Amino acid sequence: MSTVDALAGALRRRVLSGEIEPGTPLPEQEIAATYGVARPTVREALAQLVHEGLLRRERNRSAHVPVVTLADLDDLMYVRRPLEDLMAKAVIGRRVAAAEAALSRMAALPPEAPWADIVAEHMALHQALIEAVGSPRLERLYASLAAETQLGIVGLREVYKDREVLIREHRELLDALASGSLELARAVVSAHLNHSWGR
Repeated sequence: MSTVDALAGALRRRVLSGEIEPGTPLPEQEIAATYGVARPTVREALAQLVHEGLLRRERNRSAHVPVVTLADLDDLMYVRRPLEDLMAKAVIGRRVAAAEAALSRMAALPPEAPWADIVAEHMALHQALIEAVGSPRLERLYASLAAETQLGIVGLREVYKDREVLIREHRELLDALASGSLELARAVVSAHLNHSWGR
């Protein structure tokens, strides 16, 4: 792993664990001093995270973690719900091995695991379900929402203080999809998405 990738990974984990709060500026000089790396390395690492959508950068300003508002989350759900419904219709009656594996990894995380690890497995589970549909266009649409979804999940630490609730919701989701009942699957997906944003 290059120094740039290692630094980007360290900063990504801090963003996704909520350690770096939304709106917090990330001055290159400060990061270079903290991590003992050159400023060009910092610049490249920040550019990587900006490209992923986890940071934003305006002209002549430090990169920062974007603030995701409730209005942003509502709009994100407005777009995500139809995509999740397409997924449910396509995978109904099936067990998706990669999604089951992501849930197993999530459940195996120790209580002290950083929230970034929960975010990673949460994203892996939903991504696996989308990929199981077999539609490259659906995958591209879903991927375009990934950064905002991840940043939204960062705020869910308060909703899911008991991580077992999150694990149980995803177990119910996978079981509902495997049941073969589209009506049940849609109801469980809707309930999960509602709870996910603290509704």
